[in-house]
Amino acid sequence: MDFELEKILRPHILQIKPYSSARDEYTGKVGVFLDANENPYGALTGEAFNRYPDPYQTDIKDKLAQLKGLHGTQIFLGNGSDEAIDLLMRAFCVPGKDNIILLPPTYGMYEVSASINEIAIKKVELSEDFQLRTDAVLEAADAFTKIIFICSPNNPSGNKMDREAIRKIIRSFHGLVVVDEAYIDFSDEPSFTNELSAYPNLVVMQTFSKAWGLASLRIGMAFASDKIIRILNLIKPPYNISGLTQQKVLESLAQADKIEAIVKKILTERIYLEDELDNLSFVLKIYPSHSNFLLVKMDHARRIYEYLIHDMIIIRDRSKVILCEDCLRISVGTREENEQLIESLKRYEPIIKNL
Repeated sequence: MDFELEKILRPHILQIKPYSSARDEYTGKVGVFLDANENPYGALTGEAFNRYPDPYQTDIKDKLAQLKGLHGTQIFLGNGSDEAIDLLMRAFCVPGKDNIILLPPTYGMYEVSASINEIAIKKVELSEDFQLRTDAVLEAADAFTKIIFICSPNNPSGNKMDREAIRKIIRSFHGLVVVDEAYIDFSDEPSFTNELSAYPNLVVMQTFSKAWGLASLRIGMAFASDKIIRILNLIKPPYNISGLTQQKVLESLAQADKIEAIVKKILTERIYLEDELDNLSFVLKIYPSHSNFLLVKMDHARRIYEYLIHDMIIIRDRSKVILCEDCLRISVGTREENEQLIESLKRYEPIIKNL
């Protein structure tokens, strides 16, 4: 498949003159800064928050490029992955005309962002084992389909998608294919960032919210060709990542060698949780997981969810989501938290037998 970015890009985008911030014009870190109308006396907290941050997060991208085996020009950083999702739609989809393809059950923000941007949505359900129906996806695409979103490992099912099926869609589709790898650190599957050079229409998203433990900071990553990243930088807000966030991400990247041990602990707890849940009579099925959560089919799922809420244990009720009838999604916690959950469910077992 021949892919030409300009053919799917909204025509006016390349004509946009981006906002030029003070930190675009002078990128040095030393000097008397009288260019950005900042408070010269510092922040009320006593910390150095009075200066605008690097609009392109260069230091983070340099570190990430080394970690991922990419170039800094192939990396976009956003206020969560949600910012990248929104910007991709705004750059490539004409409101009221173009459409995207979603593969439910999947991450809900794709649909929310499309609705906000007035982008039509085509849905192609996954198979009963939550895999891609590749031919059906490609058949659903038309001349106005600009983006296909594939979540792998998938949320809420937790499974990884068949890799060759993803490749077939990327090779066969004329628009962008976004592979959302928010949970890739918990999978034995290699990242699709390794295949960016082979597929110019591929965008890979990852996050600092899961394995890195930085959910509160709201920072997501998008990896793609230099051309696609240049478009995202063209239309993003000038200072989309705060200075404090950048500082904490750099501190985390300096300790990247600790991630493997953290992930190993979470995977150990996932196995423990799966084994314990499997012993409960009302648990009907535990779906295979390559993430930091389990999708569990249970008898009387809604009642169990409400019982756990009463017991101050909060999980997600996914029982009304397509293909997830009677399913609850349970995040892997610490051993203490997981034991608390299991003990609560054991106390509920005699109750459910009488229903």
